[in-house]
Amino acid sequence: MKNQIIKLFALVFIAGFVSACGNNTEDDGHDHQEGEQHGSHEGHNEEGGHEGHGEEGMGEVHLSNLKFESLGMQVDTLPSRPMSGIVEANGQLEVPPQHEATVTAIVGGNITSIKVIEGDKINKGEVLAYLSHPDLTEIQTKYITAYNRSEYLEQEYNRQKRLYEEEIGSGKTFQETKSDYFSIKGEVKGYEAQLRQLNLNVDKIRNGDVYEQVPVVSPIDGYIEKVLIQVGQYIQPQTGMFKIVNTKHIHADLMVFEKDVHKVKEGQEISFTVESVPGSRLTAKIYSVGKQFEQNPKAVHVHAEIDQKKEFLIPGMYINGKIHTDSKTVNALPESAIIEEEGKPYIFIAEQHNEDGETEWAFKPVEIRTGISDEGWVEINLLEPLPENAKVAWNNAYYLISEMKKSQTSHSH
Repeated sequence: MKNQIIKLFALVFIAGFVSACGNNTEDDGHDHQEGEQHGSHEGHNEEGGHEGHGEEGMGEVHLSNLKFESLGMQVDTLPSRPMSGIVEANGQLEVPPQHEATVTAIVGGNITSIKVIEGDKINKGEVLAYLSHPDLTEIQTKYITAYNRSEYLEQEYNRQKRLYEEEIGSGKTFQETKSDYFSIKGEVKGYEAQLRQLNLNVDKIRNGDVYEQVPVVSPIDGYIEKVLIQVGQYIQPQTGMFKIVNTKHIHADLMVFEKDVHKVKEGQEISFTVESVPGSRLTAKIYSVGKQFEQNPKAVHVHAEIDQKKEFLIPGMYINGKIHTDSKTVNALPESAIIEEEGKPYIFIAEQHNEDGETEWAFKPVEIRTGISDEGWVEINLLEPLPENAKVAWNNAYYLISEMKKSQTSHSH
């Protein structure tokens, strides 16, 4: 009896175990089938679009026409455009030395008046200040005396020469007169040179007009950069009084590092911005490439003539430049059309569909390789040819990849 009861319990246990195994097998099969259906189903995103599967396991994002227009999407065929390589270089604005000047006093004197202030535009020969000193008056009076004596000795020299040639006058007297005349003549020339350096009118002084003040004039056209004197101050000879710069000849002076020097040559275009002037964008053309390296850093100077000089350009301003090297025509897109995902760059092919009278756009990512960049455009190197007449997105690549990720995340739950 006890053995029969044990056998009965064993049969019941075995029957229950087989039943349980059968139920688990059915559940697993159901879950697997449901997962497959979910993986093949195109889900809907929160933005009015939906996402499916594209190439290489990447998603495909769909946008309604309303969403397409509200994002300002730009779609067209892959364009070609001339692009050049870029060498980045920094530097500053400079003026050639022949267009800068430091005005000095030729002789010592006291400042009686100053006619300009910093920033004034001046012309060559314009009076900047006046000097006065007894020594300046003395030079003029000595010149008048020397000139008058030269006039007398010239007449005496001509008279003695005539007498000597007629063998009436003494040869000794003629030689003495000749020596005195040529000596005073050289002295007069020396005084005249000094007076012209002082910017004084020699003819007026010769007629007896003595200047009480001596003008200090500008040697070049330009702007007053600095005034280094004060009224009443005594100025020693060769002392700097004014600094003048002609910004009409301002140019870009960029430093190009050793590794890039071989790419740079005369005639290449440069685009640059001025650090202290936000939004500034100017162009220039290289007219000189240095032939000697600066040691710290090891770079050469590259000088470029600015195409359209602006009033705000001042020597010493720091600039950031891009030198455009050899140009070529390539496929290119704006920077906003490219997105990097997991270290690989992508663009998006765009296709337009009409479903139930509604326009819809599908965007599928395509892996590419990028090349040179120029003025916000990037060279596009395709890994495989695009379909004939295929259109691509010109912008909003970041938004498209974000929407794709959002849809993929929502379907993974």
